Amino acid sequence: MSHVLIVEDDPDAAMTLRAMIARDSFTVAVAHTLRDARRQIALQSPDILLLDLQLPDGNGMDLFTDPTFAASCEVVLVTGHASLDTSIQALRLGAADYLVKPINMRQLEGVLSRFMKPAVLQAEVASMTATLSEDGHFGHLWGTSASMRRLYEQISRVAATAVTVFVTGESGSGKEVVAQTVHDLSRRRKQPFLAVNCGAISHNLIESEIFGHEKGSFTGAERQHQGFFERANGGTLFLDEITEMPLELQVKLLRVLETGRYMRVGSTTALETDVRVIAATNRDPLQAVADGKLREDLLYRLNVFPIELPPLRERLSDVPLLANHFLKQVVAKEGVNKRFSDEALDHLSRYRWPGNVRELRNVVQRAYVMARGAVIDTRWLPEVDGADSRPAELAAEPAPAAPVAAPVSAAATPGGASARESSGVQAPVSASPGTTLDGAPAVVLPVGISMAEAERELILATLRHFHHHKERTAATLGVSLKTLYNRLKEYAANDDSATRAAGEHAPPP
Repeated sequence: MSHVLIVEDDPDAAMTLRAMIARDSFTVAVAHTLRDARRQIALQSPDILLLDLQLPDGNGMDLFTDPTFAASCEVVLVTGHASLDTSIQALRLGAADYLVKPINMRQLEGVLSRFMKPAVLQAEVASMTATLSEDGHFGHLWGTSASMRRLYEQISRVAATAVTVFVTGESGSGKEVVAQTVHDLSRRRKQPFLAVNCGAISHNLIESEIFGHEKGSFTGAERQHQGFFERANGGTLFLDEITEMPLELQVKLLRVLETGRYMRVGSTTALETDVRVIAATNRDPLQAVADGKLREDLLYRLNVFPIELPPLRERLSDVPLLANHFLKQVVAKEGVNKRFSDEALDHLSRYRWPGNVRELRNVVQRAYVMARGAVIDTRWLPEVDGADSRPAELAAEPAPAAPVAAPVSAAATPGGASARESSGVQAPVSASPGTTLDGAPAVVLPVGISMAEAERELILATLRHFHHHKERTAATLGVSLKTLYNRLKEYAANDDSATRAAGEHAPPP
């Protein structure tokens, strides 16, 4: 039978906790001071320690000075309020979780049900790390480069805790795989892992999908619907492309993260949730805040433990390992054995991979299908310079000329001169107007243009260059296809609004 030690200076709160825990077949001891806690630990080492940090004779952190004790006991902080500081403190101390006063039975049962000795988790991580060089993977992640090893170390550190994780990285780099690996190494592994792409859900439905709705709450709501927070209870909820979530919904998400409570659409009754949130974005978070895509207070609440995922071009040494891994998956599914030639693997290792790991997986699948024999050569692999991903025999055909997207001009200053002239800044020099020195299409932007407008010009120019092929445009820009569609829809709506406004204010004929 597992043993629980409650370190709480409030006698009434301690007795209430003791009564709640005793019903779950645990032996329980209570200490009201650090001195009493050390005495109880000497008598019987606890499996779970419920620890209030503010004690009459010192701070509860003093109990962490013994590394042997910390490795054998699961520590749960007991706090008067959930906050960003509490999360950071829990991580720093190596606490597995924290409970918010007043503690209710559902919160406590969730913590007790996830009980697992820290030594067990540490041994599992140590085993995975030891075999990394042989197996080439850590959980669901593949790669042995230095940047990936740093990533594995971060995951190992944060997985055993309850803190919120914020993953940043380019589209297709594997942010959901990082979240899945964190979940599988956590104490919540036996509970659901749900992944939600916030950019793939209509803004009219996203609140209902995340929080659920009551029957009759809106037209078409013919029955009660459980949202992602309700379905992921006890487990992990991965919110991908968090910057695509409407700002008004970000406010409600922030409240859930701070209080653990939410309401279904159309309901007046608050529900409690016990979910670990992992969020992700392919944008620069600070730039997303500046652009009005992400609330600053939500960023600080999500960014308790940031993880930056390196793009594939920064770890090209991992490409052969990943390519063979994806090829084994295809072979297992299709039943016909094929392998890459050494030349093909070298070729793949020299490509820049604008679409990251997702693009590599697609290239492997296409090369498998197109290879006639048992050996996959370079014939159906993308060009090494990354400028043309057509098959080699088609790449010799000249690509059609693409129009230049942005005007070559600068904003005028109050004195009439352009901003470029008044500041002495010289315009970029190119081989010919609208091209770079090597003849590839270029976008020249005026000084002083806004970030949003610069992004618009770049997206539209790239789309025209690829003849409105949206998949290639998204891969080249390093964004998801859904994000590209959202941007184009936004631009079309703005253009329509401008056209209507011009018509309303046009002079009479």
